[in-house]
Amino acid sequence: MLDRIVAEGLLRAHAAFGFWPANGSGDDILLYAGEERAAPIAVLHTLRQQLMRREGRANVALADFVAPRASGIGDYIGAFMVTAGLGADEMAERCKRGGDDYSSIMVKALADRLAEAFAERLHQRVRREFWAYAPQEASSAADLIAEKYRGIRPAPGYPAQPDHTEKATLFALLDPDKGTGIELTESYAMWPAASVCGLYFSHPESHYFGVGKIERDQVEDYAARKDWSVLEAEKWLAPVLNYDALAARTAAE
Repeated sequence: MLDRIVAEGLLRAHAAFGFWPANGSGDDILLYAGEERAAPIAVLHTLRQQLMRREGRANVALADFVAPRASGIGDYIGAFMVTAGLGADEMAERCKRGGDDYSSIMVKALADRLAEAFAERLHQRVRREFWAYAPQEASSAADLIAEKYRGIRPAPGYPAQPDHTEKATLFALLDPDKGTGIELTESYAMWPAASVCGLYFSHPESHYFGVGKIERDQVEDYAARKDWSVLEAEKWLAPVLNYDALAARTAAE
């Protein structure tokens, strides 16, 4: 099936990516239009771990991987979105109408894997060419699988930033309506389904992590930073709350 997809051009892959001057401000990341770094054009909101740690180990947030504004260091951040799923729904539907449910499922599975491979390849080119913070990198396939390279590309909705609504900022920055064919639904899912988006961090000590469960004090802080009510923050962060939101509201009343 993969040979057929390639030979007949049945799936299409598109991407958008960009880089901006950036600095950290608390647990937020401020993005600027130019090196003068005046008023931010966008704010990325991050969440911090609230874990019991051994002495000397910090609870981290993605904002820690960007130089704080107070440091005077001019840092940068990148964002991307890719898809390999354009045409997948149509192909899957044709297979289904022909009574071939297995092929219908296989088309979508292949599109998902191709999207992840596209994200990996684009990240490699970002490190070597486009951002070029690691131009001499020579990673083997095994190194790529083991993520033995400098930098990370965390995605909204995943463990390091479990808030799916942060995708809206990426879409506003990258303006995908201009040709990628990628759309964001009202529930912050990406269409086509075989699509990936995220951020690029180049900090040498940046690493993947899980925020884990968070407490009400951070939810209140996050809601204030996002200009949300606490109720709305609890709705979007429900899977990572370390307390019973309904019980907390009832007690407050």
